[in-house]
Amino acid sequence: MPVTSSAMPASVKIVDVSPRDGLQNEKQLVSVADKVALIHRLQQAGVPNIEAVSFVSPKWVPQMADGLAVMQSVQRKPGVIYSALTPNMRGYESAREAGMDEVVIFGAASEAFSQKNINCSIAESIERFQPVAQAAIADGVRLRASISCCLGCPYEGEISPEKVAEVVDRMVDLGCIEIDIADTIGVGTAGRVKRVYERIFTRHSPQMFSGHFHDTYGQAIANIVAALQCGISIFHGSVAGLGGCPYAQGASGNVATEDIVFLMQGLGIETGIDLTQLAQAGAEISRVLGRPSQSRAGSAWLARQAAQAS
Repeated sequence: MPVTSSAMPASVKIVDVSPRDGLQNEKQLVSVADKVALIHRLQQAGVPNIEAVSFVSPKWVPQMADGLAVMQSVQRKPGVIYSALTPNMRGYESAREAGMDEVVIFGAASEAFSQKNINCSIAESIERFQPVAQAAIADGVRLRASISCCLGCPYEGEISPEKVAEVVDRMVDLGCIEIDIADTIGVGTAGRVKRVYERIFTRHSPQMFSGHFHDTYGQAIANIVAALQCGISIFHGSVAGLGGCPYAQGASGNVATEDIVFLMQGLGIETGIDLTQLAQAGAEISRVLGRPSQSRAGSAWLARQAAQAS
């Protein structure tokens, strides 16, 4: 029996990943000051969860080498969850030093992608994360998992819902309290989204899952609506549509956070986020990067605000 429901949630939590997932894919290095300014704008707009930094080897991701300096400069807003990607114990120790509220471990639903991304099998990647998971649980730090390529892989093509469910089970066994179902290369469609969530929900509650969609084929908003209908109430976005995937040719950025908020407003779903301030955050980081914002809703919203003020 399908477990989807057409009932929409009254509110959703939006996780903005632009300071980490967005900026780590930029060829140019963004200064600590500009990263901190982006985080401040996001929290001022009311974003409740910000994926702020990544504690990975600077050899592989030089854009994220300044994570500790960034977090030491952020004036934190009470109630906001600040997250960091932590691939190993060294990264976890840095996250603890930075005072992160949440650490994120990551795997893939595709064996080929796992090998290309982190040079090991899915099973080996889960094994590597065990010490991090155990330490986070012991220290009372939120533990979240992100699973890549849940709706398609650049090397294997379509991924079966069963493969996604197997990785989900392993992440649950590690103690993750929130799990991101990620369409890393943006090939997902509403039908695929529903099939994946239906499979997962045969064993786990919808409340612990999020939707992390990229907009490569322009399907991210449709996929979010499909996820809402399945009972998902956590979504990831990146202001100005920043991001991509260095291991997936042609993969565009995450769906813009501004576009998600505009969608939710139209559906009468509460986000707690001020769209004007959010769009301004997207416009400012786009100015820093020297290009227009990729958020249609954000750009149109600011243009309307400017027209009304004139």
